Amino acid sequence: MEPPESPSATLKTPDEDQSSQTPPPPSPPLPSTTTIHHCLPHSTTTTTTTATCCNCGGPAELPPPQPVWSEISPPPNYRPLRAPALNLPPNYTQQAIIDTPVPKSEKVSVISLPHKFKAPSKKIRVPDDMKSFIKSDSANNFIGFIVSLSESIRGKKLSEPCHESETLSSICSVMDTLVSWVDEIPPIQQAGRYGNFAYRDWYDRLLADSKDLMLKFLPEDVQSSTEELVPYFTDSFGNSARLDYGTGHETNFAAWLYCLARMGVIKEDDYQAVVSMGFVKYLSVTRKLQTVYNLEPAGSHGVWGLDDYHFLPYIFGSSQLINHKYMKPKSIHNQDILDNFAKEYLYISCIVFVKEKKKGVFAEHSPLLDDISGVPNWGKVNGGLLKMYKAEIMESIPIMQHFLFGSLLEW
Repeated sequence: MEPPESPSATLKTPDEDQSSQTPPPPSPPLPSTTTIHHCLPHSTTTTTTTATCCNCGGPAELPPPQPVWSEISPPPNYRPLRAPALNLPPNYTQQAIIDTPVPKSEKVSVISLPHKFKAPSKKIRVPDDMKSFIKSDSANNFIGFIVSLSESIRGKKLSEPCHESETLSSICSVMDTLVSWVDEIPPIQQAGRYGNFAYRDWYDRLLADSKDLMLKFLPEDVQSSTEELVPYFTDSFGNSARLDYGTGHETNFAAWLYCLARMGVIKEDDYQAVVSMGFVKYLSVTRKLQTVYNLEPAGSHGVWGLDDYHFLPYIFGSSQLINHKYMKPKSIHNQDILDNFAKEYLYISCIVFVKEKKKGVFAEHSPLLDDISGVPNWGKVNGGLLKMYKAEIMESIPIMQHFLFGSLLEW
């Protein structure tokens, strides 16, 4: 009995039909290293097997090919216990971050009044725009403001006394209001795991009331700034269309604070309270949004990123721990420290939150944070994170293409 005709035999071209009249030359003998296979029963009809047995001409079963994984990312079900920090996304290599100088603090230039405010808009669209912006005075001053906030909390607990202005008290009150809205708008039952649609109702209320929330603490001579401030503020709490939240939204909150500083509403004396009170309150809002509405991480690097949602609290938190007598970067693996100091140090608080959200071995779900725990001191951690923030956030087109520019943060 002749072997069954191959399915491809019916798909010959005319040229192939003519050439088929001349018998092909005999095949060379197979080498001694021929792949071992198992003959299938000749009665079996298999259309997916194209190999044939060299003895009987029947279909043969070959071993399945082994998958080839990228050197950048191992197989999905495997992550090395000590995944090196150099496994960053392809656009941001370790060398690029190493070559980035540590940003320096800068004094925010306060505008003179009267000032013409304008609604901010997006301006970064192509890589050349990104290169131009990152070299601008505005970018350096904005990053310098973040460094100044980091230095203001250096070596200090969150509970330490600090100058508390009426403006900061009002900002904290606004954040408490936003938290209360989450309680008033519970999540709805739905099939999807991420992005509860009730978040859109919460966000609609934010859009409707943001201007009134600003007017609670803005001095009368700068109340016209709401058209410029509100877009930064509303973009600080996620995106209602995509139902996500990430470091780009967090950067918008920093931009909102920067605009207040440029108007003189927030002064240098307020910086410690901006972090220990205002930013902590902001963090309580965003964490509740993530938890209650299960917001999707926006632009997350996944297991290869620092955190699915945040970056700035690691910068401020590492600054708090500089020159601490007992706690070192490796102390994040001590459960007693996590249990007792999360309320005093932002970095410890973030580690606790990550461990609550991600189950399993810490080194597997957060390899970059695990690598950072091997750095000898918090000063180097803080400097490295500032460099990483500039390279991964401020120089990232996927993030900065959504960034807004107006008269206070201009470019």
